[in-house]
Amino acid sequence: MNPRSNPPRALAAIDMGSNSFRLEIGQVHQDRYRRVDYLKETVRLGAGLDANGMLTEEAAQRGLACLRQFSARLAGFEPGQVRAVATQTLREARNRNAFLLRAQEALGFPIEVISGREEARLIYAGVAHMQPGSEERLVVDIGGRSTELILGQGKLPRVAESFGVGCVSLSLRFFEGGAITEAGFRAAQVAAGAEFEEGLQSFGREHWRLALGSSGTAGAVSQLLQASGVSDGRITPQGLRWAMQRCLEAGQTERIALPGLKPERRAVLPGGLAILYTLAAHFDIAELWPAKGALRQGVIIDLHERRLALQHRRPGDMRDTSVAELQRRFAVDTAQAERVATVALALFDSALPDAEADNRRELAWACALHEIGQMVSHHDHHRHSAYLLTHVDAPGFSQSQQRRIGELVLGQRGGLRKIEPQLSSETFAWQVLCLRLAAIKCHARGEADAGAISLRCRGREAQLAWRPAWAERNPRTLYLLQEEAAAWLRSGPLRLLTAAAA
Repeated sequence: MNPRSNPPRALAAIDMGSNSFRLEIGQVHQDRYRRVDYLKETVRLGAGLDANGMLTEEAAQRGLACLRQFSARLAGFEPGQVRAVATQTLREARNRNAFLLRAQEALGFPIEVISGREEARLIYAGVAHMQPGSEERLVVDIGGRSTELILGQGKLPRVAESFGVGCVSLSLRFFEGGAITEAGFRAAQVAAGAEFEEGLQSFGREHWRLALGSSGTAGAVSQLLQASGVSDGRITPQGLRWAMQRCLEAGQTERIALPGLKPERRAVLPGGLAILYTLAAHFDIAELWPAKGALRQGVIIDLHERRLALQHRRPGDMRDTSVAELQRRFAVDTAQAERVATVALALFDSALPDAEADNRRELAWACALHEIGQMVSHHDHHRHSAYLLTHVDAPGFSQSQQRRIGELVLGQRGGLRKIEPQLSSETFAWQVLCLRLAAIKCHARGEADAGAISLRCRGREAQLAWRPAWAERNPRTLYLLQEEAAAWLRSGPLRLLTAAAA
């Protein structure tokens, strides 16, 4: 397809799963979804983690080759139209950062590693949009190295969790070399059951009326059961036992020959069946229906919501909701957070008027949450704040974006050497500078008066000015600002100069 034939509002999602990489191009108009294009490649990235948790070069090359193909299809797309997310394998891989640098170069767009719960939220968003319904639902998504369970009603997910077991990891461990045995199925079910045991209460049968299976494993099993005349597409315990018996008769994964089963699914089918049967037994799932939506559609829906929020056509995206919830949970002084944000954003806008929208938003979120660590301890609260922001569950945020905001918050006070590697990014340096200046300006927790100080960018030179009348009334704050200028002159990447405004 010629890239120029894409509709003007087309959005693209790249799902870098543990078994397959997928590219979905879609369009959302008046809350209706239309697929424009879809590409899928079986990459088996999850099978490329060695015993030390390192992604092998062979697996990396498979992933990079696929991303280059996707990049060609995405020619003509702007960064705001594309979102790429990576899941469990890259959550686990110890060398993920090195791979991500190469992967982003191959794709031509940033790649976000998302948490398991964020993956679950996006899966539910895709299912809820593609298959609307008002009943209480359990959504199951079995991936290569993780399985997500989500309880929800309508478009609202109530409980979402990710469990560290998937069809690739289970198949590699209990069906080694492709050998299929009864002992392997029993051991695989015990291992899967141990993972799911923590969710027995949260996802129990009393909490839902309809069970839906999203994405590859559930879709593949549904198709083979229907093609074999075992069911109408519903996945039942009886159907799963039938499929497992056929696998045992085959003895080896490469000898599995079932109607409707694609060849690339053979190697991971035993692990997928073991997980499905365990879920059916543990959560009393008599019927699991194949779902229409999945992670990739959820990513596009979420991206669409973010774009509407930027255009002020909706109240905000999920990240704004998460920030407000974190402020509530950690009893943040929201008036002070607002004062710091008012000053910091005014400084940032005057210094970098052409900055990308997400850079400004990250600074705003850092201001909103820079004091959450005070719930732990007032002493060194910036370090507690940074730790919490890096590790807390925050729906809507990727792990990499949470880490960047945490690094901003870590830099709000004290020496600059602790964030020295991050300061090599000029934009990050300006964000930190604006946050530090705003925290100093508002340290007395009084009126913000954002116009009292101003900031101008002259290359690597930051020119800070203040109104003389304000400086005369606030000598202690002026002293702290001058001390800050000295700190940047000693070790900062920007040269901060101060002077009274003319």
